[in-house]
Amino acid sequence: MCPGQDTRYGSTDYNLSLDRESSDAIIPRAGGVLLEPFDFVSPSSIDEAVKTLASSGDQARIMAGGTDMLVQMRAGRRTAPLVVDIKGIPELNALTYDASKGLTLGAAVPCYRIYQDATVSAAYPGLIDSAFLIGGIQIQGRATVGGNICNAAPSGDAIPAVIALSGICNIAGPNGTRELAAEEFCTAPGRNALENGEILVSISIPAPQAKSGASYLRFIPRNEMDIAVAGVGSSVVLDASGQNFVSARISLASVAPTPVFAKEAGDSLAGKAVSEEAIQQASELAQAAAKPISDMRGTIRQRTHLIGVLTRRTLNIAIERARGG
Repeated sequence: MCPGQDTRYGSTDYNLSLDRESSDAIIPRAGGVLLEPFDFVSPSSIDEAVKTLASSGDQARIMAGGTDMLVQMRAGRRTAPLVVDIKGIPELNALTYDASKGLTLGAAVPCYRIYQDATVSAAYPGLIDSAFLIGGIQIQGRATVGGNICNAAPSGDAIPAVIALSGICNIAGPNGTRELAAEEFCTAPGRNALENGEILVSISIPAPQAKSGASYLRFIPRNEMDIAVAGVGSSVVLDASGQNFVSARISLASVAPTPVFAKEAGDSLAGKAVSEEAIQQASELAQAAAKPISDMRGTIRQRTHLIGVLTRRTLNIAIERARGG
């Protein structure tokens, strides 16, 4: 952990651009109002963006929606000598769905485009659950799932949903392209797996299987526009009868330095009959996977309790959706 880095699990003082964060980039300044001068480029291709990032080192900050980065720059909590606007790159604005190949979600696609797409909404209700929660309506016009993932905030709403759906991060950089499982993308609070010159191009989510369903829920003190005290994303696949689990995935938010893939909790359901007992056991394993802290938003005890409650609720919603409900 870098000296002075905020390690609160719900903090917003994390990486709020699509590139790697350096703690040196957040410089407190009293009463910041005006933006500091910065250079601005808007590449039209992935190659151009990669070359710009690679040649600029830690001076560049990628901007997708800009809903967090620009606010922090204006407040004087972040400096960005060079802002790289990626919204003009076609691949990063792609939102495509194929019934056999699944979903390709460009890193610069704003949230509203996701939930306004009827096909995507029907196929991935768990993803829609999270997209609806990223800021308010105005923010969702610009905020992106890709940016939410790259922020690597432990409290991020998109990450658990994408992990539960077996999402893959597609990355481009100076050495070509690579894929990384969503659960491996966040490496520490505000830090992700992107190397110098790399950019998150898109997120791929497999096509939903028959008798599958997913859900994401969080607990917040207010009704909306708040940071999660705890969150859970769950997905299930049932057998043809809808009475037995084939597989499940569970992911947790705001209860560890990074989003938690609670693999043991999901695996515990495989092959079991759908029952309160099986769901209860999975929720207890999810609680065991959580490593919460106490802060201004919640205590260890509260967060641990919430993980159990939210795991049971998301599993039940996912089961209902898998059964066609």
